[in-house]
Amino acid sequence: MIRLEKIGRDFRVGDQTVHALNDISLQINAGEYVSIMGPSGSGKSTLLHLLGLLDRASSGRYFLNERDVTGLSDEQQAHTRNSQIGFVFQGFHLVPRLNAAENVELPLLLAGVPVEERRARVARALESLALADRAHHKPDQLSGGQRQRVAIARATVTEPSVLLADEPTGNLDQHSGMAVIDTLEALNARDITLIVVTHDAAIGRRARRRIKMVDGRITADQTGHHASA
Repeated sequence: MIRLEKIGRDFRVGDQTVHALNDISLQINAGEYVSIMGPSGSGKSTLLHLLGLLDRASSGRYFLNERDVTGLSDEQQAHTRNSQIGFVFQGFHLVPRLNAAENVELPLLLAGVPVEERRARVARALESLALADRAHHKPDQLSGGQRQRVAIARATVTEPSVLLADEPTGNLDQHSGMAVIDTLEALNARDITLIVVTHDAAIGRRARRRIKMVDGRITADQTGHHASA
């Protein structure tokens, strides 16, 4: 599913080089539920962005579904993201002028899916997340938890094989946050590979596999039983 071989990511800050990722080798199999934890600046979000083809490695190789995606063009990266990877961010990233259904429809528009199929898939996605009655509401008419569920619907309407979540509960109260985690875990139960970056240890422990990062390196990689909070 996902294989990283000696991945490095460097940034220039003034006259200094910052090593955000150092020699990362990692394999994540299809259907796994993985959390990535670590202090601020540990490289966890950089790693997630690289996995999502939102960033490029400075060195090493990245294989996704047995394909070497390291040197893809920008257009090829965009196509791969839209067809194989879903994203859920802390800040929701919904388009304010579009209603919930239109926000969910966006990736299908970009993929050129015919209008009738788009409508059917959007309706199913909203229904599955208990949002059917909010389809015509704009983001400012929704609660934080509802906005994040719209973002999840948008991330999964293309039926991706991998779902990446970057601090998905960061802007939510505890009750709404746990509802979002339950939703993500239900999607993982349908064999979507789920990778969650979080600073919340209780959420991180829920994953069956837990990766810890410090200073751009993986310092622990543990597998165990699902640990509900």
